[in-house]
Amino acid sequence: MRTEDEYSVQLTFREQWLDERLKFDDIGGRLKYLTLTEANRVWMPDLFFSNEKEGHFHNIIMPNVYIRIFPYGSVLYSIRISLTLACPMNLKLYPLDRQVCSLRMASYGWTTADLVFLWKEGDPVQVVKNLHLPRFTLEKFLTDYCNSKTNTGEYSCLKVDLLFKREFSYYLIQIYIPCCMLVIVSWVSFWLDQGAVPARVSLGVTTLLTMATQTSGINASLPPVSYTKAIDVWTGVCLTFVFGALLEFALVNYASRSADRAADMHRENMKKKRREMEQASLDAASDLLDTDSNATFAMKPLVRHPGDPLALEKLRQCEVHMQAPKRPNCCRSWLSKFPTRQCSRSKRIDVISRITFPLVFALFNLVYWSTYLFREEEED
Repeated sequence: MRTEDEYSVQLTFREQWLDERLKFDDIGGRLKYLTLTEANRVWMPDLFFSNEKEGHFHNIIMPNVYIRIFPYGSVLYSIRISLTLACPMNLKLYPLDRQVCSLRMASYGWTTADLVFLWKEGDPVQVVKNLHLPRFTLEKFLTDYCNSKTNTGEYSCLKVDLLFKREFSYYLIQIYIPCCMLVIVSWVSFWLDQGAVPARVSLGVTTLLTMATQTSGINASLPPVSYTKAIDVWTGVCLTFVFGALLEFALVNYASRSADRAADMHRENMKKKRREMEQASLDAASDLLDTDSNATFAMKPLVRHPGDPLALEKLRQCEVHMQAPKRPNCCRSWLSKFPTRQCSRSKRIDVISRITFPLVFALFNLVYWSTYLFREEEED
């Protein structure tokens, strides 16, 4: 096999016909046949390969061809040739597909009224036992007739259908497993600290570029088609997961900065209220002293200092109230087991992503393999 729309074969082609003009005396059975090496000395059928793209004969050391003429006028023609033949393929299930490639032989100028090709009875096609193809397995072959009718008449035609099954182990090692590894590596950023911006960005961009390069390399080895192939679905979803991991960090970074700004504003508001209450208490105490300067009493401060245990307890209650969920449920209870910063949503996004991304990817694998493997069995 060469590309996905053609294949090359090397074969020994034989054809036999009867020409009574070539009968000769076998000298009492001592002369079995005559051998010729020049085809132009006898009449030959005008056979050609209708789906041939290119081909050549073998001439090392001598031309690999012979013609045997038997005493009763039978002629056997044998030649060794190499051909590149067209093979239109349906790649919807690539690389889980099976392909049928044909070898067609027809008469170029003689119609069926003058020349008819017939398959030899018994075993017309022989395949070498140690045949090994790098990416395909030859499951079986079928012989048939393919006579064609044109404006100039009907022409005899023979064909051999070769059924190839694509070897999936190569694609599993070269494409599917590396793509899975890239997707899993992109999830490492979920376990890094949200403050490690260079590490998470470089990891996401590197995996994204590697995945895009691998996808373009796969498509470069295939002919452009208008439909979606099985490998396109796989690489597209893997690329989406890697891109989603990069977007997840952008969301985490935005949530972290929003939480920091909210915390800073909260602290500023608390400080401002504390200063206002302290100023109000000082003004009230000053008014009381001016009203009754002779009255002596122990006045407790109206505002407690930040180091006061009661003030600290109120602040902790405020923070706990801000963190407490409005409606308790199993998901929030499970998330509360993970250590998170005060009022921080970014850490929770990472925790959710650690579980969501692998689960969705596992579900995609289940649907992908069940769909395409079952479709392959149905087509068989």
